[in-house]
Amino acid sequence: MAPSRSMEVSGNHTSVAMFVLLGLSDEKELQLILFPVFLVIYLVTLIWNMGLIILIGIDSHLNTPMYFFLSFLSFTDICYSSTISSRMLSDFLKDKKTISFLACATQYFLGAWMSLAECCLLVIMACDRYVAIGSPLQYSAIMVPSICWKMVAGVCGGGFLSSLVHTVPCFNLYYCGPNIIQHFFCNTLQIISLSCSNPFISQMILFLEAIFVGLGSLLVILLSYGFIVASILKISSTKCCAKAFNTCASHLAAVALFYGTALSVYMHPSSSHSMK
Repeated sequence: MAPSRSMEVSGNHTSVAMFVLLGLSDEKELQLILFPVFLVIYLVTLIWNMGLIILIGIDSHLNTPMYFFLSFLSFTDICYSSTISSRMLSDFLKDKKTISFLACATQYFLGAWMSLAECCLLVIMACDRYVAIGSPLQYSAIMVPSICWKMVAGVCGGGFLSSLVHTVPCFNLYYCGPNIIQHFFCNTLQIISLSCSNPFISQMILFLEAIFVGLGSLLVILLSYGFIVASILKISSTKCCAKAFNTCASHLAAVALFYGTALSVYMHPSSSHSMK
């Protein structure tokens, strides 16, 4: 009997050539309802972030480190959304939600790159807010454009290397079937659980990155805001205190949205089940 198109025969072994994404639902009627909903959400995300980038670029009053980092945050959000949403939207209109092994690896690598970069960028933005509130007189001397660009370059490079470090071992594992991913994108926890070889090294790399990058960045952000609150409490003017808190509002919203989304995705029942 000939192997299915989702499998490739190499010597005496059969390896997975395709993965199947189950998506949010297998009911065709519900998928047709979800398609316009998520399409609108995706378009709003694109328009909002692109509008923000353009506004910051053309308004000279917004040429500050805070808005520079915010525009780059919008750029990473556009890249991440496009990596995940474009595939999810096309799958809503397909009967067979298959994705090639290489396309799955590419999608995960790009998504992880952008999410790790965004994670590090939120830390930089928290430190930027601390310098602005704690040392306002030295702020312009510390946060010069060259330093800001180096920080962004470091964020991009760090995210790239971190993503590469755990993507390569994950997709170098041997996959012989089954090939069903219980998610709407290539989730590494799901993929590793399908491996026919020992995934210990990949799991350890993923665990260490989650601890040092994910949890570590959150702790640094919380620590920064601890210092920010302490600095604000020293301000006697109520108006100045309110202004200081307002400068942190957009960053706090971004932090809440980023970590809230990450927890909702990776604490999803299907993800938790894959770790058992």
